[in-house]
Amino acid sequence: MFRVRDVLLHLPNRYLDFTRVVPIGFCDVGADVTVVGRIDRVELKRPKPRMQLVEVCVVDDTGVLVATFFRQPWLAEQMHPGDMVALSGKVTFAYGFRQMRPTFHEVLGAGDGTSYARVLPVHPVGEGVTASWMRRIIAAALADVGDVCDPLPAELVARRGLMTFARALREVHFPSSVASAEEARRRLAYDELLTLQLTLLTRQRMDLAGIRPTTHVTNGPHLAALLAALPFALSDEQKLALKEILADMGAAHVMNRLLLGDVGTGKTVIAAAAIAATADTGTQAAMMAPTSVLARQYAEGVGPLLDAAGIAWALVTGATSASERRAAAESLRAGTLTCVFGTTALLSGDLEFNHLSLVVIDEQHRFGVSQRAALRGKGAAADLIAMTATPIPRTLALTLYGDMSCSRIRHRPIAGAGVSTKVVAPENADLAYGAVRDAVAAGHQAYVICPLVDDRDDGSELDDVPDSSKSLAKRLHAATSTRDELAQTMLRGLRLDVLTGKMSADEKDSAMARFKAGETDVLVATTVVEVGVDVPNATVMIVFDADRFGLATLHQLRGRVGRGRDAGMVYLVCAAGPRSPARKRLAALEATSDGFELAEMDLSLRREGEVLGYRQHGGVMLSVCDLSADKDLVEAAHADAREVVARDPELAAPVNAPLAVECRQRYGIYFEEVERG
Repeated sequence: MFRVRDVLLHLPNRYLDFTRVVPIGFCDVGADVTVVGRIDRVELKRPKPRMQLVEVCVVDDTGVLVATFFRQPWLAEQMHPGDMVALSGKVTFAYGFRQMRPTFHEVLGAGDGTSYARVLPVHPVGEGVTASWMRRIIAAALADVGDVCDPLPAELVARRGLMTFARALREVHFPSSVASAEEARRRLAYDELLTLQLTLLTRQRMDLAGIRPTTHVTNGPHLAALLAALPFALSDEQKLALKEILADMGAAHVMNRLLLGDVGTGKTVIAAAAIAATADTGTQAAMMAPTSVLARQYAEGVGPLLDAAGIAWALVTGATSASERRAAAESLRAGTLTCVFGTTALLSGDLEFNHLSLVVIDEQHRFGVSQRAALRGKGAAADLIAMTATPIPRTLALTLYGDMSCSRIRHRPIAGAGVSTKVVAPENADLAYGAVRDAVAAGHQAYVICPLVDDRDDGSELDDVPDSSKSLAKRLHAATSTRDELAQTMLRGLRLDVLTGKMSADEKDSAMARFKAGETDVLVATTVVEVGVDVPNATVMIVFDADRFGLATLHQLRGRVGRGRDAGMVYLVCAAGPRSPARKRLAALEATSDGFELAEMDLSLRREGEVLGYRQHGGVMLSVCDLSADKDLVEAAHADAREVVARDPELAAPVNAPLAVECRQRYGIYFEEVERG
């Protein structure tokens, strides 16, 4: 925190309702309660060598409670007989007294305790700053500058029935009731959502200012030929998505569209049709994938369709030879090459387009903001299709992609044989190994997924998953060592190979080529196979340490099996106890195959940036809004932002001037990037 503004927006993460304090004598054993009483005795004990505990005896008019604090010897000097103290925690019973190991405590000083009948905020604090000191700092800031200008127009505040900004700041920090604290939080959450939406929409207008878009031909011979070459008919959802995309491409504006689709719903075919429209227009398209494996797979899958439609294409990855790369670069500059597939290799300066009018980015959240902008910047007014197979809840899509139109494909055009999922404990992993052996004996293949690459991997890239088994003594599985161990033990005699993100592009391509050709029985891999890898002959998957992955990641992984005529089986190996939150979370995967339902659950368990991987890729994190609980606010902010921008695109009107300032204060980096660029 560097400014008073930062202090005022440093919100409590919970509240203690001292207006509903439970008398000690009425505390139920096993209940989480808050009590306020007078300290009768404080004693520092050393029951064992190197173990210290502080035992505090607290009394009120109804009874006695003994609070124990482990490994906090300094509390013996901070608490004194006669002081009033507030304690929160679970009540137990032992040695004839109610007991508690407080999760929160605060010394209230001397007095009778009646003045503490209030809602006490608990702010997150760092080392050296106590919760009480933070309250004093915030109280001083509110006293000095708390009557701040409301950034929202009064008409909008009245229409949405919101608190004023100044009142919301006071109520969120020092609420008169728990209900008023929640009302204040919702006001601040709405501000966060609205300013983000306005920033995204304003940035989009700044990006496109003075740019003349390409109006594509959307009923030409190349598109007709490609659709005729499809070995199947498009589903109704695919037809609708294609109709929306072609309408945008044929309009006199730049397309900015998000194509959402669960695993196997056929998004790639829609992208191929859009690429065909660029061929009919005489322009070019680029399709960027997060991995060389996926880029090559798109080239192998979409390439024949483009060939059938008479569309020239090339593949450029880190593994592309120098001569092939030069040839592709020359053809792109000359305009004789219509489409190029690739990875971030497409961003290099030697690849220049004659007229790039369409950019397709797959799993776009895996790329940084600057990477996405760099590829799109190779065309003066390139339309954008951002695809993802990660199911995204509607609230998250509206919030983080508020500047994009959205097309959604929920169902697979070809249902496939389906996938069953089973959670097993490590001691029962023989069941999974047996399934792998049976599958290979039947002529099929299998995946084994590990969270780590090798034994030196520190796991820093793992999903941030709540209630995971981080504390287990057993080390997480690493792909390289697991491959070696299984080859000597449970899967001896089978042909095992390994695939990780740390391998070179050539090594990854070779490993996938061997697996696709059936030269490998079992591919031991990390989540590098999570997206798009298509080997219909693979029918079994084992995921070790499954509780270390998010639900969305696990759903993506299991989409790699059961893609052909034979059903798939996924075994999630988890060491957590059967009644643990981690096992309950994994049970959801056993119960449903609906990716969007799982995405909603994942969002309720984790922050939005963690679901999409934004911690690694520089995206916006929401600090006040809870996308699971604030769905109505998301919808309202999305609609209001579009209305404001439609009336005042530059936010230049006097009534919107405070909003413009607030957008810059919160998300100024977006404006700075545009201005620098």
